[in-house]
Formats: sequence, C-alpha cells, structure tokens
Amino acid sequence: MGETIRLTSRYDGFEVSAYHAKPADARRGGLLLIQEIFGITDHIRELCDGFAEDGYEVIAPAFYDRLEPGFAADYSPDAIQKGVQYSQATAWEQVVGDAQAAIDALQAPVFVAGYCWGGAATWLVACRCQGVAAASAFYGRRISELVDETPRCPTILHFGKTDASIPMEKVDEIREKHPDLPIYLYEAGHGFNSDRRADYHEDSARLARLRTLQLFALNGVGRGEM
Repeated sequence: MGETIRLTSRYDGFEVSAYHAKPADARRGGLLLIQEIFGITDHIRELCDGFAEDGYEVIAPAFYDRLEPGFAADYSPDAIQKGVQYSQATAWEQVVGDAQAAIDALQAPVFVAGYCWGGAATWLVACRCQGVAAASAFYGRRISELVDETPRCPTILHFGKTDASIPMEKVDEIREKHPDLPIYLYEAGHGFNSDRRADYHEDSARLARLRTLQLFALNGVGRGEM
C-alpha cells in the first residue's frame, strides 16, 4: 500500500528513508509513526497501512539509516541485541531532527504514535518538536530518561502491567511528575501491540488503538469526529 520516500533531517541534513502510506479516501490528518528497536519491519509497515485505512497519511522514518540502511530485524537474540545497540547509538537530538522532517512533510493536523523505543521517542517528539497535535506512546521504557520534560500537546501513554522491562515504579514516577497526563495500564506484557511477539494481547492492542484514534479525533480538525 505504501512507498519509500526520503526526508532531509533537520538535525544534520542526512537523507533518511521513510515508509509513506496515504489514505485511499478522506484524509483525517498526518501521522508520524515511530518504529520499535527492530527498524522498519513488516509489522511497522502494516501499522502504517492500518492507520492509512483509518484516514491518516503516515510517515515512518528509518531512524537507524545512518547505522545500517534498510535495517529490519527479526526477534532472534542476536537481532534484538543489534536493535538495542542501534537504539543506544541514536542520539535523541537526531531523533528530534529526523522526526521534525517527517512532521514538516505532512499537512496539519499531525499526530505521533510510537512503540517500544518509539514510545520513548514519541514522548520526546511531543516535548520538543513543533506542529504536533497529539501523541500516543506505547510502552516507552526510556521515557524515564526524559521524565523531567513536559509534552507540548495532548499525550497518552500505554503500559502493560506485567512488562518486566518497565517496572510499575517507573510508571508511577511518570505519574508523579505529570499527574494530569492519562496513563493506561493493560493486563499484558511488553510489546502487547505486536502480533509477532509472545506478549501480544489482542484485547489490549485493540483497546489501546481505539484510545489512540479517539485522541487523534478529539484533537483533529473535526474535533471528535471518528
């Protein structure tokens, strides 16, 4: 359904590849979708295509292009280790610059959604980027590194109650710093939105997606039209 495009990063002028999916019918807005540590995988492209079916023009930048163009990992231990290494080697300042290029390429209103590493990156974008109408972050473990920053737009967070990589103490820390920010907890583990992962939980994934679409609708042009 989508195509590959190139964006010029606001960070260093690097040309970042990105997956681009357009709605077939009426357009509700733009969406920056931020990858997991695994890169632009089939799962990420399917998420983009799904949001496009809901009326959003979606761009998913390949944030690891500088390290390995076309990186798309499976869920093997070696691939996971490489994904973690790439996420740690990708500076937050670069993420902001790459993300801003995608936001600028989309017509307002522009929303953000991200998963895993992309959940923390979504928080970062909501705090630092210009032109974001609302953001939905899924199980962003590294939000704790950025918890002293405050989103500039309506933002919601999704966490699994049994996520071993994100103790509830970390979630409570976010809640204490941002008491008015909606944080949703699910009877699930890490990566519950991905049907490729052992922790996939269909009901939680469906509910989190509905909440995300509702957030976008409430902060879009139609103000509440689903």
